[in-house]
Amino acid sequence: MGIKEPQEVALAGVEKGAQKAALPWYDGLVAGVLAGAYIAFGGLLAVAVSSGLDEETWGTLPTLFAGAVFSMGLILVMIAGSELLTGNMALVPIALFDGRTTVRDLLRSFGVVLVGNLAGALLVAYFLAVQTGVVTAELPFERLEGIALEKGVELTNWEIFLRGVGANWLVCLAVWLGLAAEDAAGKILGIFFPILGFVAMGFDHVIANMFFLPAAIWAGVDVGWVDTLRNWLFSGVGNLVGAVVFVAGAKWYLFVRHREDDEPSDVAA
Repeated sequence: MGIKEPQEVALAGVEKGAQKAALPWYDGLVAGVLAGAYIAFGGLLAVAVSSGLDEETWGTLPTLFAGAVFSMGLILVMIAGSELLTGNMALVPIALFDGRTTVRDLLRSFGVVLVGNLAGALLVAYFLAVQTGVVTAELPFERLEGIALEKGVELTNWEIFLRGVGANWLVCLAVWLGLAAEDAAGKILGIFFPILGFVAMGFDHVIANMFFLPAAIWAGVDVGWVDTLRNWLFSGVGNLVGAVVFVAGAKWYLFVRHREDDEPSDVAA
């Protein structure tokens, strides 16, 4: 199982980010729809497998089970090929820091992919989660209701923001580990544990919430669109900070700026 060194991964991230920033808008839009749908599939699977588990008996294990299967979403994004905004929040900025793209292209890329991700997540939420009856059955509905009420109503703005930071720090590290691996098995293994972790800890991923909250509204949960937009705003900003500061910025500082010396940073080892 081949693996890249940390500096090689960072340089691969720069190259990948430059490619994503240069992607034509129509390609980015279609790939964004696919990624939003893939993440929504992961969310729908997470609801299905963690339904009906009584907290008094199972404690917090339902979130562990949910995290284990939710990783399917990012695995599909990385291996099947698509454009996920939260992953791009690390890859395109590190290309920008290295002078490989521009702020204009970054904003264009983010905007197009965001629209695509939202469309894909809503498509799965309405047609494949609600209209099929998958989340309106008794046990999945109760599970989805609990998720939506926590994310949309119970958490404060500050809590959502911080959970967003933690979520995308881990999501982008999953992307990083996926880039490090040279084969599909290695990529899947690298993606699995960070995604398992962020879901099990209850962090907030804005694209996942583009599935959970609308699906809950359409299923009849007492959550409103204002609550939903509030969550998207603060989780999205938190996701951006987690990606840009703790992944793109840190990796650029440690590895990319040293490449002229053709030696990895001593800190990396």
